[in-house]
Amino acid sequence: MAHTMTIAPGSSSIDQPLEVVPLGGLREFGMHMMAISWGETTIVIDAGVLFPESEMPGVDLIIPDVAYLEDTGRRVAALFLTHGHEDHIGAVPYVMPLVDGPVYGTPLTLALVASKFEEHGLDAAGRLHRIGPRDTVEVGPFTVEFLRVTHSMPDCVALAIHTPVGTIVHTGDFKIDQTPLDGEAFDFHRFAELGRRGVLAMFGDSTNVDRKGFAGSETDVADAFEEIFTSTSGKIVVATFSSSLYRMQIVVDLAAQFDRRVAFVGRGVVENSLVAQELGHLRIPAGVQIRDAEVRHFPAGDVVCITTGSQGEPQSALSRIAIDDHRHVKLAPDDVVVFSARAIPGNETAIGRVMNHIAYRGAEIIYEGLKHVHVSGHGSEEELKLLLSLVRPTFFVPIHGEYRYLARHARVAERVTGGRTTVLLAANGDRLRFTASTAEIAGRVPAGRVLIDGSRTGEIVTEVLRDRRHLSGDGLIVPFVAINRQTGMIEGVPDIITRGFVVDDRTQSILDSAATLLSDLVAEASIEERTDAGLIKERLRLGLQREVKRRSGRRPMVVPVVMEI
Repeated sequence: MAHTMTIAPGSSSIDQPLEVVPLGGLREFGMHMMAISWGETTIVIDAGVLFPESEMPGVDLIIPDVAYLEDTGRRVAALFLTHGHEDHIGAVPYVMPLVDGPVYGTPLTLALVASKFEEHGLDAAGRLHRIGPRDTVEVGPFTVEFLRVTHSMPDCVALAIHTPVGTIVHTGDFKIDQTPLDGEAFDFHRFAELGRRGVLAMFGDSTNVDRKGFAGSETDVADAFEEIFTSTSGKIVVATFSSSLYRMQIVVDLAAQFDRRVAFVGRGVVENSLVAQELGHLRIPAGVQIRDAEVRHFPAGDVVCITTGSQGEPQSALSRIAIDDHRHVKLAPDDVVVFSARAIPGNETAIGRVMNHIAYRGAEIIYEGLKHVHVSGHGSEEELKLLLSLVRPTFFVPIHGEYRYLARHARVAERVTGGRTTVLLAANGDRLRFTASTAEIAGRVPAGRVLIDGSRTGEIVTEVLRDRRHLSGDGLIVPFVAINRQTGMIEGVPDIITRGFVVDDRTQSILDSAATLLSDLVAEASIEERTDAGLIKERLRLGLQREVKRRSGRRPMVVPVVMEI
């Protein structure tokens, strides 16, 4: 049942315009964050991350730059979360020092955030407030209403923010799933009612605006998976995002139907499956689930593994399985590996490498291009048109996507509304100002990216300062290793260059033994790992970094250079 929570308002002039500043998620995919202010009250929607590319050594996460909030002394009265994907909640622990009030989200979203609080040593007591669809929360001059939307995971909401100058709709991530797996339907009626009453501005997800038609239901992949279960005599390994709980449920249900056992392999899917089971979003019949250590004790044809690594991440469970380096899961020629996720742009090479290793094991590989084993969680063009038709905003701001996606969404909006809706093509840091009848981009505020080295107790600095502090404090070590492309054997003696790494009696002994350590790390790797530049670089980086930290307490930036000869 809907209910209302209230936070005391601050003083403000009625003439004050509404200010909206996107801090992430525009002209890029991920790192979503938006600040909305009226008078003295500021609220923030989402706080997400980007994951680093391979050429960002020493970087674990990328989060939005919040200098706009810090420099102006703005305190956040409340943080609202639309759903539990990392690109919407991953930065929450890092922005909490700026949040005076509570964090609002659905039960699943907050359960995922709570684990981050625990990991970062933050006290969640009294900070996390559960909400549900049709609930409302009052924060100063804002009344925030939560609307059920469907996506690729449960418990997702859009926001209708009722402000002194009009209603703002933030769609969050959404698609229109007519047959949702959990039976929780998209709230067409409330969106349409808001549209009839008048919506000042809508901020809309643009991720799949370049795809025609409808995205399809999460249940659409069931037929393809059933065909795989029917035709596979060995193990089935399904690689997907750790938050793809609907996909997990479909695989679990088929496993029970075909009398197979399910093992979750990889930290992300293990943790998220436990949270989902506790909240009733993942139902596993008794006797179906086994631990990954038990996989070897069952015939291959009786097992399904759900694992992380669909994007080719070097340290993921699937990458270890692919090079036969996983303790519990081994691939054989009768096995099938299913990539049940869309390749994030930029990850194609890494995914291809993993697929090559899997093929070398003799296992069959199935991905979206071969069978319908993935469906997007974002609405395609017709769904975006439908929501625009329902809401009929006076102003429209495309969000969530690179510039070409935002521009295409702008054209779609103009066609749908016949030009009655004014489109603002904004960028991160743009200061959008709204009155009851006008909207403009009134200059810019500082915006950008902050690189996080998670191993340094969550230190947050800008990109330049992070590198300078890291290099000045601990220095840089660049090991040069030559590996024979054919044999995978190391050639010659590894060479090591240092910059800013303080050399004394203790650290000199580390450098003296580093060449031997690097040779040992290469020798201990499998032939496949040695001939995969991405995997062997990561092995050398982690191995040398751990050894230096163990013996000196320092953590220099380690950037291996692997030359294949």
